[in-house]
Amino acid sequence: MANPDSQQPKATDRAAMPAAIILAAGKGTRMRSDLPKVVFEVGGRPMVCAVVDACKAAGVGKIVVVVGYKQEKVREALAGYDVEYAIQSEQMGTGHAVQCATSNFEPELVAGSGEVFVLCGDGPLIRSATLETVLKRHREYHAAATLATAVITDPTGYGRIARDANGRFMAIVEHKVCTPEQIKIREVNPSYYCFGTSELFRALEQVKRNPVSGEYYLTDTMELLTNAGKRVEVIEAVPPEDVLSINTPEDLGEVDRIYRGRVAGDAGHAGHAGHAGHAKGGVNAS
Repeated sequence: MANPDSQQPKATDRAAMPAAIILAAGKGTRMRSDLPKVVFEVGGRPMVCAVVDACKAAGVGKIVVVVGYKQEKVREALAGYDVEYAIQSEQMGTGHAVQCATSNFEPELVAGSGEVFVLCGDGPLIRSATLETVLKRHREYHAAATLATAVITDPTGYGRIARDANGRFMAIVEHKVCTPEQIKIREVNPSYYCFGTSELFRALEQVKRNPVSGEYYLTDTMELLTNAGKRVEVIEAVPPEDVLSINTPEDLGEVDRIYRGRVAGDAGHAGHAGHAGHAKGGVNAS
């Protein structure tokens, strides 16, 4: 199902590349199945494959997939890919999931260097071009963290981007705790993050357990970094179409339709260019 990586970069090359942590430990309880959500198929293969492919196309080196529930299914889905794994044996939130990958980043933490994307494995509409845009912004401003946002018509269920009177980022506010004014905000968090590796794991050490859910939220790191005087960049970079959540079989069908249409369109463009003598063929899924 997965395409094996044909040529691995050298260790020295990988050190200069951004890394990625892909969260793939969830159950997907609303999918009316006992499979992990990330192994449901989009475009004829497990959806997590599209996320890994986008990372690879964006120049990511090390990829760490956080697994938990029925992890063997996720490992099977990614057989042939050059990825590492971290295990979240108990689901205690996104912040805890990322912390489970700490040991995978010991060299970077010792060196105090490196950048890492944190992405969700159930977002197959992700584009490599979006990741490239986020990384460019992150590097240009020497940010501790960079958050990509989207402006959508119906933000129900998404964390809102709270800004001050001057438009500066303040915090990500989860939907269920929004004030009447915040509930009107249409700029949302689709969970595309880029961090300085050291800044990420230091901030995670300060995240407190949410008193309502009992979970540790990755989103809390943004406010912690901001309050500590660190630079947090926020860029509206995610097309609204790419933000579609997969929570039900019906959602899965809609995302599959969009994904297949996008791939078919890219293949058509490649074929047209090939007839003109310019393309070598293949599909650019970014």
